[in-house]
Amino acid sequence: MSYTEGMLKEGALKGKTIVVTGGGTGLGKSMGLYFLKLGANLVITSRKLDVLQETAKEMERETGGKVLAVACDVRDIEQVETMFDEADALFGKVDGVLNNAAGNFISPTERLSTNAFNTVIDIVLKGTANVTMVAGKRWIAAKQPGTFLNIVTTYAWTGSGYVVPSAAAKAGVLAMTRSLAVEWAKYKIRSNAIAPGPFPTEGAWSRLLPGDLVKKFDPAKKVPVGRVGEHQELANLAAYLMSDYSAYVNGEVVTIDGGEWLQGAGEFNNLEAIPQEMWDMLEASREKKQ
Repeated sequence: MSYTEGMLKEGALKGKTIVVTGGGTGLGKSMGLYFLKLGANLVITSRKLDVLQETAKEMERETGGKVLAVACDVRDIEQVETMFDEADALFGKVDGVLNNAAGNFISPTERLSTNAFNTVIDIVLKGTANVTMVAGKRWIAAKQPGTFLNIVTTYAWTGSGYVVPSAAAKAGVLAMTRSLAVEWAKYKIRSNAIAPGPFPTEGAWSRLLPGDLVKKFDPAKKVPVGRVGEHQELANLAAYLMSDYSAYVNGEVVTIDGGEWLQGAGEFNNLEAIPQEMWDMLEASREKKQ
């Protein structure tokens, strides 16, 4: 058994239709692929239809499952409505939504234009709200259970410099997750979130850290377990939270980051850089004072 292997038993998501926003590439693609392997029907969305269609063909070849590719800008409520209409028309209903679409800039905040700031807020917070509201209203009207799984980040609760619009938007998504977990539980609608640490994907990391920066920045150095995450680990967690095995999990955010945010949160965690010789000197100094 290995963390690079699938965790749930065969057919764990059979009969379910799951929408994955930002599902054509990266982590969204990895999670969606595992949903398919577990028997789900899949709807993948993003703004680039050609990428979605190629991904859908690739996924269907690998799994034998059914994938609907729909171009959808989550910032546009009419496009979101149309996407759900197409999903319902093909599969009959949607059972779960993975809100994964995101946008981000790494920049000193004073260098961001108003448009750049708003773009991140619009995609991450308003886009997630659009998808959630459309799906939730449909489920409530049909008296149908449903599951939301939102991808957030650990700096949603700590904040972080240089990604301020993303931090603000992800904090909003986390608050919405917890709020709706309480409000919509009576409709048999669950809402949970995952806060991933570094799970590098070529596209995302090269956009955030262009040129030589991506080569110089080793995220594994910030993780206590000494490595970055494998996509299958995140897919395992996402599939569990989307499945009926997690029926009693509601309003929770699960961190999967190898301890990264805790290491950064501790006031003195950076003292790991102190060599053993210096610790010996500090200990000798303490003993003299006792």
